[in-house]
Amino acid sequence: MAEKVAKVGVRKQKGYLYFVDKRGNVARAKMSRGGRKKGKAKIEMVAKAGVKKKSGYLYFIDKSGDISAAKMARGGRRRKRR
Repeated sequence: MAEKVAKVGVRKQKGYLYFVDKRGNVARAKMSRGGRKKGKAKIEMVAKAGVKKKSGYLYFIDKSGDISAAKMARGGRRRKRR
């Protein structure tokens, strides 16, 4: 289950990928669709949040445009050996 870390209220635009960058701010990059040249996209900062990231958590922009964090599932399910 995810928990809300910071209220930012970012309005998402179609054709962009929104994420939390290394500094804990909300950033976006243009998606590779419809004729855009492949390669590194220009990243632009959308909102300044300054979230301190903890190890073992996945940070993302939720439906309401705020930053949320969820504990990462590590290891997975073990199968029995025969």
